[in-house]
Amino acid sequence: HTAYRRQRQMCIRDSSNIGNYALQLKYLCTMARDEELKQRWQQVVDKLSAQFADGEVLDLDAIIYLIGVQELGKPHDKYKKDHKIDLMHIAICRLLEPYGYYEFEFFDDDGWPHYKVLDQLPNLKAGEQSVLMKEAIVTYFLEKAYIS
Repeated sequence: HTAYRRQRQMCIRDSSNIGNYALQLKYLCTMARDEELKQRWQQVVDKLSAQFADGEVLDLDAIIYLIGVQELGKPHDKYKKDHKIDLMHIAICRLLEPYGYYEFEFFDDDGWPHYKVLDQLPNLKAGEQSVLMKEAIVTYFLEKAYIS
């Protein structure tokens, strides 16, 4: 009986340690993923800033705008303020399409892409929105082989 009880206690102790190890592993994986996202985001910012901003550092909105211009495929056109907002909308739709929020529908007669809403965006805090967009932008530029 004593040996059996000791064995059972060891199993219980080991199983709780496994749970702790799993939590630690999950935390370390999240931290590594966050660090990788930060490094890749900085790579995007540095590369785009050098290419388009003459030494200035581009912010999130500027990068979203550039993606909109890229997706429209008319980089040399001049855009008015309302078109700039539309370009940012194109970028956001394109960036969040892989997450299941939007789906490309068609190009209109002027060549502008149109998306339909598939799912409502979750209510996120400003910081969470920023992380989601940065993650989507990094993924976009990885797919385009602009960064590695």
